[in-house]
Amino acid sequence: MNISNVTVRFGSFTAVNSVSLEVPAGCVTGLVGESGSGKSTLARAVAGLTPYQGTISGGERGRVQMVFQDPYSSLNPRMSIGDAIAEGTRVPRAQRPTEVAQLLELVSLPSSYAGKYPRELSGGQRQRVAIARALAAHPDVLIADEITSALDVSVQGSVLNLIRDLRTELGLTMLFISHNLAVVRYVCDAVAVMRHGRLLESGPVEDVITAPRHEYTRTLLDAIPRLAHA
Repeated sequence: MNISNVTVRFGSFTAVNSVSLEVPAGCVTGLVGESGSGKSTLARAVAGLTPYQGTISGGERGRVQMVFQDPYSSLNPRMSIGDAIAEGTRVPRAQRPTEVAQLLELVSLPSSYAGKYPRELSGGQRQRVAIARALAAHPDVLIADEITSALDVSVQGSVLNLIRDLRTELGLTMLFISHNLAVVRYVCDAVAVMRHGRLLESGPVEDVITAPRHEYTRTLLDAIPRLAHA
């Protein structure tokens, strides 16, 4: 996917200012920055949820799926897990139960969970369901927007491990949004750093972390001593 000179404005406020970024096929590209940097707004533009100026190519609308930060609000409480996942599938109705079971197993949940409701699941389990629902559409690009920040620390690692496994198994192309460079380093192949709506630098994740070119990136690294001296 290629993002070229994308700008997002809300009235007189420019949330994303002429950002260009390549998201290579089969790779996980991290988008990192503090709250208000414009990273989530850019993600919503890529997903077709926010109007923008510029060009986004390589991921047709409907072929870009997004997993949101809050697993408690992203699922319909009145809809069973199986029905929620089946909404996104492209297979005939008769094949949907089998497809749903396979998707649940893909995110390490029992197929029997298809009959459960969101209130019966933990936060980590709900986020796994949200990932399965996004994968049901066989997206060209999967966007993960701060998908662990609302979860207990005890389950964050298991969800990140799932993302790594899915990348390997499915060859996913992913835009992974986080404020945490340690998380980005663990999950991503490349990283782009945003601040105040602008892209400051980008490149292979190890290159950016070991030899940051911008002072702001160094500030983010200094906030994580283990990374700064790795």
